Amino acid sequence: MRLLAVTACPTGIAHTYMAAEKLAQAAESRGIEMKVETQGSIGAENVLDDNDVKHADGIIVAADKDVDLSRFAGKRVLTVGVAEGIRHPEQLIERVLSAPVHAEGGSPTAPASGGGKERSLEYKALMNGVSYMIPFVVVGGLLIAISLSLGGHADPSGGLVIPKDSFWMDVNNIGVIGFTLMVPILSGYIAYAIGDRPALVPGMIGGWIANTGELYDSKAGAGFIGAIVTGFLAGYLVVWIKKVKVPKFAQPIMPIIVIPIVATTALGLFFIYVIGKPISWVFEHLTDWLGGMTGTSAILLGAILGLMIAFDMGGPVNKTAFLFGAGLIATGNQTVMGMCAAAIPVMPLGQGLATLIRKRLYTEQERETGLASLFMGCFGISEGAIPFAAARPAQVIPANMLGGAVAGAIAGVAGVEDAVPHGGPIVAVLGAVSGVPMFFVAVVIGSVVTALTTVVLVDLGERKRRGEAGFGAGATGLEPVPAGVPGGSGGAVVEQATVRAPVTAAVAVADGAAVAEPSGAGDTSVEVLSGYLTDRTVKVSLDAGDKEAAVREMAELLARTGKVADLDELVACALRREEQGTTGLGEEIAIPHAKTDAVTEPVVGFARSAQGVEWGSLDGTKARLVFMIAVPEAAAGDEHLRILALLSRKLMDAGFRERLLAASDEAALLGVLSEVG
Repeated sequence: MRLLAVTACPTGIAHTYMAAEKLAQAAESRGIEMKVETQGSIGAENVLDDNDVKHADGIIVAADKDVDLSRFAGKRVLTVGVAEGIRHPEQLIERVLSAPVHAEGGSPTAPASGGGKERSLEYKALMNGVSYMIPFVVVGGLLIAISLSLGGHADPSGGLVIPKDSFWMDVNNIGVIGFTLMVPILSGYIAYAIGDRPALVPGMIGGWIANTGELYDSKAGAGFIGAIVTGFLAGYLVVWIKKVKVPKFAQPIMPIIVIPIVATTALGLFFIYVIGKPISWVFEHLTDWLGGMTGTSAILLGAILGLMIAFDMGGPVNKTAFLFGAGLIATGNQTVMGMCAAAIPVMPLGQGLATLIRKRLYTEQERETGLASLFMGCFGISEGAIPFAAARPAQVIPANMLGGAVAGAIAGVAGVEDAVPHGGPIVAVLGAVSGVPMFFVAVVIGSVVTALTTVVLVDLGERKRRGEAGFGAGATGLEPVPAGVPGGSGGAVVEQATVRAPVTAAVAVADGAAVAEPSGAGDTSVEVLSGYLTDRTVKVSLDAGDKEAAVREMAELLARTGKVADLDELVACALRREEQGTTGLGEEIAIPHAKTDAVTEPVVGFARSAQGVEWGSLDGTKARLVFMIAVPEAAAGDEHLRILALLSRKLMDAGFRERLLAASDEAALLGVLSEVG
């Protein structure tokens, strides 16, 4: 018998390798040949090729992230959460032989067919769309911003103008293409995650229709919110059409001709005639309603316009407010546009600022997008915040609206005026704004309100997901994920750690106080794991009786190296990581970890608990072998991932665990640990 397996987890890379080793051991004990592909945070290792699949009797997919199942068409596929691969590998091997055969063209995000927590299909689909949309937002927005800053000037009759037939107009046009494509891309890849390739065309065309208001007599299209709607409609429509029984001769043309044509036509006409008309009617009357408010309180009007500008960032609500303000410029009323101009940059500036304030809540990709968002905000490109709003609408949109309302109200009460139909600091720099000091006060306060509100709401939202497998964007551990972004690749980890980190400080402990002494003074440390673990960070007996106390004791152990700048923050960061999902891996093992600037260099510690600490481990065992890993924020490379992979794999060796438990002192422990690498 030949079996294959795929293991993957979006956080806690150790779980990926724990599940892989457990499955391989269970197969070996039964005399079954098994190849396991691991997908973690830095690529795919031991990848299954076509020949492997051809000769396989079954495939086990133990994953809490997207795994492309299309390559397994015609084979029995058992999909479960990664925890099941660790807890019950023997049962999975037995069950895979009776698992359903995966159909050709099946969804790449098939839900778990037994056991284990997994993100919902809807969440994965949304994140898939966001991940593919981000490059279009960043490239389009930055090119537009660059062309405006270097080639534009303020013109009261036409806003920020770039001379026609100029080099910078060509750059601007390229950026506009990126922005034009981002909404259909979002819709298309949401649909693709649900209905596979046949859903890609209807999803993209549906997103284009949603974003093009002229097709249904609307001055403003439905924007990214409309694209999310069309993406899900297209995906589920394709799934439904796939279930229709057709003659055998028609089956080959269904996914490439029939399904895309039927789904695209049906979705397009449905949006134009059923959804589009009400959208147009609503926003026409919204414009009339705003027109009746011009004589009301400037604070109230500014707040309402700010709320609208911030709601959908270039969508129909945003455009309604923007066009209302722009239309009044010609009548000599420039204060309404001043309110809009102050609110326009708040969303991208606020979201970018949030990624700087609380880095731990965001993945590396999101932090990079945040920097681009800050740049776009300076040039009044509100769409820079769309990736954040699409990924976490329940937290980001309210925060955006609150900051936009504050900025609009401040600009209103201060009587800020804008002579051009554009917003952001650039219009003030180019001289189109009167009341410049208060304009910047409004922008800054609104952006700070948005940033702080976002941080609070996202933090609360992630805490509610505590213990949920597949947690991504708020992970405080070593392996930030995307974004909730399924488009990222999973992870191969090289066996050999290659980066050497010399010991820079030694710590002598006397009378309970740690006293730093120069590096190299009497230093006879045995170095393990590239020198991150030494005799200073090994302890024979862990005294703590609960997880929180154990984390603090481990942090104090790491502090002996002199590499811990803030002990309390290190403890807090490690405990926040535990809130997202236990680092207790089973087999009496726990590997708490933290990525924080509370440490100045990567450092690893190990301690042994005689009685065991309740860690919420996957198999219910108490943790007796506790490793703690801490790396600074700047250590964003692969080294900490290699540490986790090396440890998790080695710890699957029962003999290695027994030797650790039997070692009599620190020197003996180090001797055993040196086997890791």
